[in-house]
Amino acid sequence: MITVRGSADDIGWLQRDPTMPPVEDGTERFMEILGDIRHGVHRLPNSMASVEKNAREIKEYIEEFYWGSKKRVLLLGHSKGGIDAAAALSLYWPDLKDKVAGLVLAQSPYGGSPIATDILREGQLGDYVNLRKLMEILICKVIKGDLQALEDLTYEKRREFLKKHPLPKELPVVSFHTEAAISPAVLATLSRVAHAELPMVAPLSTGQPAKLPVVIPLGAAMAACAQLLQVRYGKKSDGLVTCCDAEVPGSIVVRPKRKLDHAWMVYSSLTDDPSEADASQVCEALLTLLVEVGKKKSDHADMEQKKSNHADVGQKKSDHAKDE
Repeated sequence: MITVRGSADDIGWLQRDPTMPPVEDGTERFMEILGDIRHGVHRLPNSMASVEKNAREIKEYIEEFYWGSKKRVLLLGHSKGGIDAAAALSLYWPDLKDKVAGLVLAQSPYGGSPIATDILREGQLGDYVNLRKLMEILICKVIKGDLQALEDLTYEKRREFLKKHPLPKELPVVSFHTEAAISPAVLATLSRVAHAELPMVAPLSTGQPAKLPVVIPLGAAMAACAQLLQVRYGKKSDGLVTCCDAEVPGSIVVRPKRKLDHAWMVYSSLTDDPSEADASQVCEALLTLLVEVGKKKSDHADMEQKKSNHADVGQKKSDHAKDE
């Protein structure tokens, strides 16, 4: 029997799981850092790191970077890049724990994606044929049409992976997510485009790239998907990732009020509002916040270790007194 509930029972599962640690809101501190950056105050060290799509490749790249610089790496992964970076750290932490200083996941579907899940669940989007085509186009653009990569973002696969390979508790992690603007003006743009004749989109399983004879504004496409997720599930999203699924358990979470869709961080340009921070400034602020989180985590660990050492000394003295 086919159910039409779709991902209603899956969205936000990480936050409802009592075995997962709670998140902490770091939005206020992030906005302070971002304001400093926009006024020329920069605190990050002058070093660069990169991530690859495959966890093993990321591991090897981190080791190569560390071998050459002897500096620990800060990782920032956007969308599926954040998932892949997290996977590398989960799978290879014993090899990487001395080489990685922290991880930022920006707009990453850490808990899974309802878009990816519903596309692969037959019968779930029967009433949204045109939006299904739109979703497939967006997903193909984000993950290059790789069906296996799409499956990796489903709730089922994410649950399975995270239960087996959770992130190390000692790893400093910052989560960043946004909401897409769902304004009548943006959706009207998509509505006008929709009057053009659109061809059938080849199913993802065929491996053929999806094509359209007209240009669909990316912002309008993201807004349409965000509206669908809002109407169908009552969840805020950036057009591809719901906010609740982007929050890594135990992480510091940044929830900016500014409306930004999933593609903004990649496709923002100099034509953006100059009064607002651009993508590079947002990334720098996130990494600066991550450095602060790492220092607090390290200081806390040192304090706990000292308490443990004092307790051990006290126990030994007590045992010695009993022997006498």
